[in-house]
Amino acid sequence: MEPRELSRAVEAGSATASELGLHVDDVVVINNSDRVVMRLVPCDVLARVAPSGHLAGSEFEVEVAHRLADVDAPVAELEPRLDPEVHVRDAFAISFWTYYEPVESQVAPADYADALRRHHAALRQIDLDAPHFTDRVAGALREVNDQQQSPELPDSDRELLSNTISELSTAISIGKAGDQLLHGEPHPGNLLNTRRGPLFVDLATCCRGPVEFDLAHAPEEVAQHYAGADHDLIHRCRALGWAMFSAWRWRRDDQMPDRDQRRVDGLNQVRAALDRCGSG
Repeated sequence: MEPRELSRAVEAGSATASELGLHVDDVVVINNSDRVVMRLVPCDVLARVAPSGHLAGSEFEVEVAHRLADVDAPVAELEPRLDPEVHVRDAFAISFWTYYEPVESQVAPADYADALRRHHAALRQIDLDAPHFTDRVAGALREVNDQQQSPELPDSDRELLSNTISELSTAISIGKAGDQLLHGEPHPGNLLNTRRGPLFVDLATCCRGPVEFDLAHAPEEVAQHYAGADHDLIHRCRALGWAMFSAWRWRRDDQMPDRDQRRVDGLNQVRAALDRCGSG
């Protein structure tokens, strides 16, 4: 968010928390992108503040977390002192979560795979109306194919992304019999190393698909520790994932920090991933 919008988001999050009975003397911004993640002190609560256009996504995320709380999933929990709901204030959607003090060390690949396996097992225990991953793919494809939404995307790169997204999505979704609920984007940025062990965050991306779609977001070494994974399918999912990432970065209104560099990096990753799966 831009500085002015960020200031409003911080005020909305802290004021809402105070009205709900939480003691807030200070706010520490942990992450600022299309939504703001902030630590409220001294109540030690994590607030996630998004523009109200993301209200449905915030409500879905809270619903996912609420369902998973009863099945011992390795995910960050909602703040237990408050009702599991999303609050709206000054055109922002605000949710409150448990704050976990991070552990400095990296999550080892075997521990990462174990956390993802347990997360998948927990997701199989809940009943949730979630989109199929191909619905998200369709959204990325629309952005790529609409020059008004992605006006700076060169024609050759537009063709590369469009072909990659449409062809790989079709190939991956052929065997839907093995689909299940997934995290959607369990990359290292969405995995906290805490004293409780690894915990996944950012649950709004929950969708249905093959477990390999999730594994493609994790470091490559993780799949070696996930029994039964189809490694050829992971390669295709990884190429698709990078193509979707690139599609979002070329959106006219994308607010990802260092967007220009990420655009270049994303396209390079798409080409490298296609080489790995023999599609380019």
